[in-house]
Amino acid sequence: MKYAVVVIDMQRGLFETDPEPFETAEVVARINALTARARSQGNPVVFVQHERQGSELAFGGAGWELISGLAVQESDIKVRKMTPDSFLRTDLEQVLKNRDVDALCICGYATEFCVDTTVRSAAAHGYPVFLVADAHTTHDKEHLPASLVRDHHNRTLSDVTSFGVPITAVACETFLRTEE
Repeated sequence: MKYAVVVIDMQRGLFETDPEPFETAEVVARINALTARARSQGNPVVFVQHERQGSELAFGGAGWELISGLAVQESDIKVRKMTPDSFLRTDLEQVLKNRDVDALCICGYATEFCVDTTVRSAAAHGYPVFLVADAHTTHDKEHLPASLVRDHHNRTLSDVTSFGVPITAVACETFLRTEE
């Protein structure tokens, strides 16, 4: 299986906040482990960056940049998006086809928006998805702490079978062991 690691919206404008997203340091460390493994196996790494004019996520601005601490290599691919769906009106699908990718490992920010939407869209595009259960995050919500948002999406997305391909929530360490 040739997979790509798709890292969603790990950007300064979303993380340099008070408070920062849930388990930021741990999530970054797990993403770095995932991307290092992928590169060592010749699998592509894709960093998706959200942009919105007139906001902290304006293209090219400081808030649009990836957060420090992420291990980004020159060989990594960057995709710009303007909706929660990393496939919609982007070149992500062509990037994946050009590299003969047949499965996705998805992680990043924000669990309940761009991660959720991209997982569902990836499955709709026919890609089996490994949602790295402890490598996506969000901020606490008024009605629910981020840890429960993440847990809810891990459980809910794993139950979605209607696309005809599996969506599997798996811990980072488990994914790394299965890809050895």
